Amino acid sequence: LAASAFGDAALLLERYLPAPRHVEVQLLADGLGAARCLSTRDCSVQRRHQKLIEEAPAPGIAPEVVRRLHEAARTVARAVGYRSAGTVEFLYADGEFWFMEMNTRLQVEHTVTEEVLGIDLVEWQLRIASGEALPAGPDPEPKGHAIEVRVCAEDAAAGFVPSAGTLGLVRWPRGMPGLRVDAGFAGGDVVPSNYDSLLAKVIAHGATRVEALGRLRAALATLRVDGVATNAAWLEAALACDGFAATTPTTRFVA
Repeated sequence: LAASAFGDAALLLERYLPAPRHVEVQLLADGLGAARCLSTRDCSVQRRHQKLIEEAPAPGIAPEVVRRLHEAARTVARAVGYRSAGTVEFLYADGEFWFMEMNTRLQVEHTVTEEVLGIDLVEWQLRIASGEALPAGPDPEPKGHAIEVRVCAEDAAAGFVPSAGTLGLVRWPRGMPGLRVDAGFAGGDVVPSNYDSLLAKVIAHGATRVEALGRLRAALATLRVDGVATNAAWLEAALACDGFAATTPTTRFVA
């Protein structure tokens, strides 16, 4: 069949992973030979391959496996002469990992990396673009844990259909310890029907995953958005679920 369809009978076989995790490595490369890996992230909570909850560092991965993930990411960056911030993504299961792709840009979830490392990734993109070399030294070690949720204009109860309209009262969480909110909308703004549904990112940082999770749940409890439906209640329920709070979720979590 392959020969008749493509003129080549060769086949590429890939291992089927029924419930892997989506683990990625954030890196900076200066195009001058230096590449620094900035810890790991877990982005396994997804709906139709769209990430909903992300955290750093990826929990429950042995230090030796993290070292191998870093080396694999660094190898990819150097092989293509990469210059800028980028993310190398892997599927992970039972202590092993498989390369998926490299995102040659700054990703939505870069915030959790910034929170555990105290590094401004946008600043470093600009510094590298201006010709600056990365400082010598080992890869930085994360401090504590950070979790992000994407608050989107979607009606989760109706199958996550998009929700558009004019926003009334919008109250993003504020003034709580370890909390960061990157919001793109405020009261009176119009949420269009023909663009990305992301309204804001709510990020919580703590000394442990348990503390970060508690802070994030407390923050979401104070959030209010009137005028369009959002997935905020779904996010609260997901964070409270034992499949997230007590264990590390896989890409099958939402299903």
